[in-house]
Amino acid sequence: MLSFFRVNAVYQLISLLVLLALMRLPLLFQPLPLLIPELQWMLVGEKMGQGFMLYRDVWDSLSPLSALVYWGIDSLFGRSQLAYQIIAGVLTLLQAFYFNYVSGQRQLFTERNYVPGMLYLVFMNLSFDYSTLSPVLMANTFLLVAFGTLIKQMQREGATNEVFEVGFYLSIATLFYLPVFVFIFWIFLSLLLYSGANFRQHTLAFFGFIFPISFTLLLFFFRDSLDDLNRNLLISAIQVRQYNLNDFQAVLVSLFLPSLFGVLGFFRMVAYGRFVNYQTRVQQIMLLWILTGALSVVLMPYLAPMQFVIFVPPIVFFTTNFFLLFRKRWLAEIILLMLVGGILLVQYQGVVNIVPNWNVLQLNNLRTKSASLPAVIQKQKILVVGQDQGEYRDNFPATAYLNWNLARYDLENVNNYASVISVFDNFTADPPTYVIDKAHLMPKIFARLPELAKKYQPTQWKNIYELKKKK
Repeated sequence: MLSFFRVNAVYQLISLLVLLALMRLPLLFQPLPLLIPELQWMLVGEKMGQGFMLYRDVWDSLSPLSALVYWGIDSLFGRSQLAYQIIAGVLTLLQAFYFNYVSGQRQLFTERNYVPGMLYLVFMNLSFDYSTLSPVLMANTFLLVAFGTLIKQMQREGATNEVFEVGFYLSIATLFYLPVFVFIFWIFLSLLLYSGANFRQHTLAFFGFIFPISFTLLLFFFRDSLDDLNRNLLISAIQVRQYNLNDFQAVLVSLFLPSLFGVLGFFRMVAYGRFVNYQTRVQQIMLLWILTGALSVVLMPYLAPMQFVIFVPPIVFFTTNFFLLFRKRWLAEIILLMLVGGILLVQYQGVVNIVPNWNVLQLNNLRTKSASLPAVIQKQKILVVGQDQGEYRDNFPATAYLNWNLARYDLENVNNYASVISVFDNFTADPPTYVIDKAHLMPKIFARLPELAKKYQPTQWKNIYELKKKK
């Protein structure tokens, strides 16, 4: 397998396509579990398609460009998990093509071949949740383009005005997935230490970074939604979170093999010591990528293997050096096959449970569960007051309170006058047919809003309220 991809020929692009298909096609015959974040993305796209504005009318912490993509997918395909998987597969393949192109065109390694692209596709199957169209996957595309533009500066005696593009691409990535904004430090350190960029070029890179973000803020300002963006996106990003131990275990298990080979590749690279000065600078930039990426971990809204896709490019970079600098090629082939086998085991274990009683890779905390709702509450407009556990899976969300962590700002503070007004306005603008009160807050809300209480009545089911039918 290693020898095959060391052949530098154009037909290897087809080989990469076949490799990805072989690794992911079986997942199409074994339906993947719908994850809670995945359902949340679908609901945001659905609400936006109905004319509701993100942050103002739809309270969620999703970054704006990701929400725009999900809106487009909902407009074309509705709630289609398959559409998410196919688009994610195409995006993964394009990333592998681009990473391999940059590796050869910019001479990142001692030889030009398709091993970097092959390893990229292998590592993009670390867990079954890598197969969905996550915001971090979309952001990773623009991080790669920023990297390709950045190292172009390394091959020259001094930086050029193209550094504007580096900042611009990072800004687009940030608008897809907010935590990657920390990579601005990666860009400035790389330019400062390895490119000889002057103050004007640093300023250009910074301007490239703030330009799309400023334009986005201006759009929300003119829609009178800047405060909503600040509360739902910016402030929510720095809130303290409590992660489940099982989430940590799933991440550690899925990242163990790639991290191990990345470390081995780093030490083999250091021991080799015969790289040209330019290649050494690129290696240091990749090391900075990992260190900067570690800063983004504390800003992640939840823990899942797919959230760590931003570490795939540098890990692939170091792992490629491990295999290309291996002297005994037959042994390298065996090790590579063991690596691929181990990664496929981890991926499929999360779906089909190959090894009994090894549930750490199932991502049970992130799976949507079948909600125990009455049969009549199907395909209805509902509001879940509390953490959604699958109630929205077969229903439609009403009001702006889609994300419970953000909805608590209003629903748990009805002693605050502004919150009372906000709750009433949201119920009036998009009234739910049923309210599932899992947090037991509706009696207090109805007491504060008698006009709202007149519109709803208790049902025969505990903590479920129904909108009264107009006579």
